[in-house]
Amino acid sequence: MAIISCRVKNNDDSVIQLLNPNRQTIYFRDMRPLKDSRFQLVNFSDNELRVSLSNVSLSDEGRYVCQLYTDPPQEAYAEITVLIPPGNPIIEARDEVLSEGNETEMTCTAMSSKPAAIIRWMKGDKELPGKPKVELTYDKMYTVTSRLTFTVSKEDDGVPVICIVDHPAVKDFQAQKYLEVQYKPEVKIVVEFPQGLTREGENLELSCKFRGKPEPQRVNWLKVDDDVPSHAVITGADLYIENLNKSYNGTYRCVASNSIGEAYDDYTLYVYDSRAGEGAPRTVDHAVIGGVVAVVVFAMLCLLIVLGRYFARHKGTYFTHEAKGADDAADADTAIINAEGGHTNSDEKKEYYI
Repeated sequence: MAIISCRVKNNDDSVIQLLNPNRQTIYFRDMRPLKDSRFQLVNFSDNELRVSLSNVSLSDEGRYVCQLYTDPPQEAYAEITVLIPPGNPIIEARDEVLSEGNETEMTCTAMSSKPAAIIRWMKGDKELPGKPKVELTYDKMYTVTSRLTFTVSKEDDGVPVICIVDHPAVKDFQAQKYLEVQYKPEVKIVVEFPQGLTREGENLELSCKFRGKPEPQRVNWLKVDDDVPSHAVITGADLYIENLNKSYNGTYRCVASNSIGEAYDDYTLYVYDSRAGEGAPRTVDHAVIGGVVAVVVFAMLCLLIVLGRYFARHKGTYFTHEAKGADDAADADTAIINAEGGHTNSDEKKEYYI
């Protein structure tokens, strides 16, 4: 519904009338000359003429005229723009079932709208760019078609692709389609037993975990470049070997396949001695030992430096007292006699050497 209102300030009893875009009189004062019951009088006074229009159609679009009979006549204009929402969006996919790595195409169509709608694409929570095409129909309406092309991966399986239609006349207008993507198996070997080293005489249990779409129908165990031990037991996806010995060393492979392809995972078996890992010597922390040695060397160097400085400070000149007074003697004999600590007794026998 549309409301058209003509308001006049300080009206001097002049006549107010409302004209349609074709200049036909809709209301003259409070009378309706135009035989169109969709127009109804809402309010009439000297200062206002208010009219409602129901069941608005595209033909009602245009400029309406409020005219005041004065000398000269005065006019004011009101523009009516008709918004026509599109029909329900239609989303179509070229492929119903896809294989990972393949390219696919989708289209979304929003028909008979005014103005033209805008189409956006979402894959999960990621927006993707589409290529729009706008067509003007014979009834002056717009049809918009957007084309989306993208490559799928296994992560896209079950993800919705959403076509969102933006138009001023509607909100939250959308359609969606869920992707179905097939992919080759994913394989992983899990060691069920033992949890630590594989030793001679112990048992080995391997389990092959896999998933794919469609579900893998074949699962095989093999030993790379050799035969699986004859007494190994294979039950479905599980491999069981009793009483291990070193001749069983090698790479064991689990292979799973479906209609899309095949995949495998490897487990390398190395059988240790029966007592391997028991009483293992404690590891020596070489960094700690190096640190201790460095501290000891440093302490010794410091001690040597301190001792050296001590002896340097207390170093002096030392004389013997045996020759004290000899420097003042006139000859050698007198020097010997005068030397302190020598033979001071003059009566003692002297010996001379010539």
